[in-house]
Amino acid sequence: MSTPLSSADAAENRAREEIARIGADLYQRRYTVGSAGNISARLDDGWLITPTDACLGHLDPARIAKVDRDGEWTSGDKPSKTLALHRNVYDCNPAMHGVVHTHSTHLVALTLAGVWQPADVLPPITPYYVMKVGHIPLIPYCRPGDPRVAERVRGLANGVRGVLLERLGPVVWGASVSEAAWALEELEETARLWLMTTPRPAPLTEVQIEELRTTFGARW
Repeated sequence: MSTPLSSADAAENRAREEIARIGADLYQRRYTVGSAGNISARLDDGWLITPTDACLGHLDPARIAKVDRDGEWTSGDKPSKTLALHRNVYDCNPAMHGVVHTHSTHLVALTLAGVWQPADVLPPITPYYVMKVGHIPLIPYCRPGDPRVAERVRGLANGVRGVLLERLGPVVWGASVSEAAWALEELEETARLWLMTTPRPAPLTEVQIEELRTTFGARW
C-alpha cells in the first residue's frame, strides 16, 4: 500500500501538471515554437520552472526543475536561464503564483513595427484588454537571460500584470499559471487586432474606461 502524499507534495504535483498542461496548450496554439518560452509556479518551499531549452509542448512534469527559496536547483532538469526574472516577480508580489513567457508572434511583431508607447505597448481598444491585462510596458532589448531585464522587471512587478520584452515577447504573471496564461492570450489577441486593423482603431474613451473600473474593478 502506497504512502499518502503530504499536502505540500500533492500541491507540487498539481503545479507540475498545470505547467505541463498550459505549456502544451500554448504550444499547440503556436504561442510558442521550438524550445522558446518558459513557465514557473510558486510553491511554499520554492519554485518550479521549466528546464532550459525545453519545448513547452512536450514537458514531462517529473523533469520540471525545482529550486528552493534561496534559488538553489534541487531537482529536475537544469532551470531556465530566466530564473532570476521569475524570482523578482515573486519577490515583489506575494499574490502572484504563476509566470508565463512566450515568443508570441504578434507581440514580437509589435515590438518590431513599433509599440503604441513605451509605458503602454497597446492602447485600450477592447474592454477585456482593460479588464484582464491592463498597462503593459516595453522593456528595451537585452540578450536572453540578461540580468538587467530581471532588475527592470523588479521595479515594475507590483504595479503591472506583465511586460513586453523587445524582440523576445511577453512575460505575464498571475495568481496561478492558468491565470497568467489567460492574460497572455488576451494580450496576444489584442496585438493581433491592432496590427491587422487599418486605420488604427481609436482607444476606449476615459468615460468608457471609468465604467469598467466602477463595474468590474478594472486596473487602468
